[in-house]
Order: sequence, then structure tokens, then C-alpha cells
Amino acid sequence: MKRVSMYMGAMAVALALVVVSVQAQSKDRDKNGADRTASMGSVGQDRITREVRHELVMLPYYGVFDNLGYRVDGGTVSLSGQVTRPTLKSDAENVVKGIEGVTRVDNRIEVLPLSSMDDGIRIATYRAIFGKPGLDRYAMQAVPPIHIIVANGKVTLEGVVATEGDKNQAGIYANTVSGVFSVTNNLRVEGDRK
Repeated sequence: MKRVSMYMGAMAVALALVVVSVQAQSKDRDKNGADRTASMGSVGQDRITREVRHELVMLPYYGVFDNLGYRVDGGTVSLSGQVTRPTLKSDAENVVKGIEGVTRVDNRIEVLPLSSMDDGIRIATYRAIFGKPGLDRYAMQAVPPIHIIVANGKVTLEGVVATEGDKNQAGIYANTVSGVFSVTNNLRVEGDRK
């Protein structure tokens, strides 16, 4: 009987040590997790930024008539831009939510109004810009770097081009399209920091 009580006492001490050890490891894990998050800083934010860009560009219905922008602030991603399909707005939010490290998505993407007139302007502007020698090379990519956004007859050009001449040409060609009320040329020249 004495052996049994000694054995039970030893088991109780061992169990207490295991509980204390597990609690200490848990606290270390919480502390290390917080430290990792704090030290993640710019390296983690750079990774999230790259992944957000990749996920948005890979969306199956993202095209030349849509414009998606984003800003990463820690674990919060703010989405902006304009899309022609409501499903693209929700798809963008869903893929960004799935990125490790993203804790919140602020979806401010505007869904452009349905309009057969705007659809006609989109096609005509596409042909006017990408049908010209010099600018036709931009149409060769899966998602051309020049995005044509049309809302109520107003055209906005978004994206990146190689030269100031390409930017000016695209704006001039968009202005020649019949039915366009105004053209805003927001194209950036690759390498410019604005």
C-alpha cells in the first residue's frame, strides 16, 4: 500500500510538472507569435503586397476594361478601382481574404453601370488604341497594361506604358472615338515615381 501511495505521489508531481511546462510553452508561443507579428513588419507587408498583386492579376475575368488597385497597411488590404462585373468585385475580395497575414479587406471597388452605349465606347476605344502601330504591342499580353474605364461616356485610361509618347498617343486616340464626352489620361510611364 505504501508503494502505491508513493507511486501516486510521484505521478501527481510528474503531472504537475507537465502542466507547468505546457503552460510555459503556451506563454512562450503566444509571446513568440506576437514578436513574430511585430518583426514581420515590412518583410511581411512586402510579401502580402506581392501576393495581393498576383492574386488580383490572376482573376479569370479581370481584363482591359477593369481597373483594380490596392493598398496594404499591415494586415489590412484596401481594394479600389472599377469593374464591369459585380462578380469580379466579390472575387477580388475573396482571393485577398485567403492570403496568409490578411486580417481585414476594405472593398471599395466600384461596379460600373450597365450601358450599351458605354460598351460600344469600350470596344471603339480598344480598337482606336490597340489597333495602331506602336501601341499594338501592349495588346499582346493576357491583361494589357493599358486599362480603358468607361462610365457614362467618360473614358479614363489607367495603367503603365513604356514612354511618354505612348501615353500621349493613347490619350489622343481615345479622344477620337465617337460618343466620348471626355478622356482622362492617368497612364504612368514605367520608371516614373508619382
